[in-house]
Amino acid sequence: MKQVLYVLLACLMLVFPALAEEEEAYVGEEYEEETSTGSWSQIHQAVSKCENWQQFRTDDRFHLGEKQPLNGYDNLYIMNWGTWPSMDGSTVCVPMAMELARQWLHLEEADMNGFVSFSTTPYAYDRLTQGKPNPLVTIKSQGVMMDDTHPIDLVLATYPNADERQAAADAGIELVYVPFCYDAFVFMVNEANPVDSLTVSQIQEIYTGQHETWASLGGTAQKLYAYQRPHGSGSQTAMEEMVMAGLEIKKAESNYISDGMSDAVRQIGNYDNGPGAIGYSYLYYVNTLVENSGIKVLAVDGVAPTNENLQTGAYPFTVNYYAVYRSSDANTEAFVNWLVGEEGQKAVQQAGYVPLH
Repeated sequence: MKQVLYVLLACLMLVFPALAEEEEAYVGEEYEEETSTGSWSQIHQAVSKCENWQQFRTDDRFHLGEKQPLNGYDNLYIMNWGTWPSMDGSTVCVPMAMELARQWLHLEEADMNGFVSFSTTPYAYDRLTQGKPNPLVTIKSQGVMMDDTHPIDLVLATYPNADERQAAADAGIELVYVPFCYDAFVFMVNEANPVDSLTVSQIQEIYTGQHETWASLGGTAQKLYAYQRPHGSGSQTAMEEMVMAGLEIKKAESNYISDGMSDAVRQIGNYDNGPGAIGYSYLYYVNTLVENSGIKVLAVDGVAPTNENLQTGAYPFTVNYYAVYRSSDANTEAFVNWLVGEEGQKAVQQAGYVPLH
């Protein structure tokens, strides 16, 4: 039944391209996503090909397969994945997946939002671990729906949380985690807040509930509102495991949990409580994928999250994004080896990320 629904929805997206602007919902009992929860719903800036774009790949190893007519539909096709790894991942990695498609597949820019269809971190890891497909991936200009029976091969994402790692172990799946770039896990405050830097200890104190105002942190007597993200999101995993380092975060009231990454930016920059708010995200997302007026990014221990400070590790909350795949998948392993090699790292930099070297 689910396969029939996938085909019907994909056909609608191809026949009525405007529908593809909305992120898909995974159809099935195990998912109860709203249509607004996918990665595209959290991206509010144009993700476009850079002005002086270059192709760095020098062979044709990775390509899509053949297409066949879709029974019962004129000018619509099903295409197999060929040697191209089927992908899913974190919102912050959507531009990276687009750049990879540009490097290898010669897709039109208008096709990118249908072909790069990410479901966000927790759903992507579930699909990879459980051998599920990424449904509703399309190439609109060609009337193509990608084979929706093919399991996810590759996740581009933040590091999985303990529950996600345990789910893979329980399923008997050995995952390989390969870092392919650097980014900064950053803390944001309203631009009206006079505080420009916090120590790691101060951040931990805020999120264990030890500060009611900004007065003891170098600010004013403004009440402090500490926003969080839902458990399982990539940013919440980084907060729990890297920043808090075993300390228990004070439970947030539901109205101080930012459902999406864009919500966190808006709540700090524009909402009534914005002047007293603090929240967290990834620097690439804040700088590239969302309208970020009204906020500023803090230094941590006096160190700003510059590219140099990320590559040297001087910034305390330097993170990687990972290419994650099943250990038995030789084709995807070869693709990841390209990504972390000389050509792939040039593509990483061209997409605006901080390369490993």
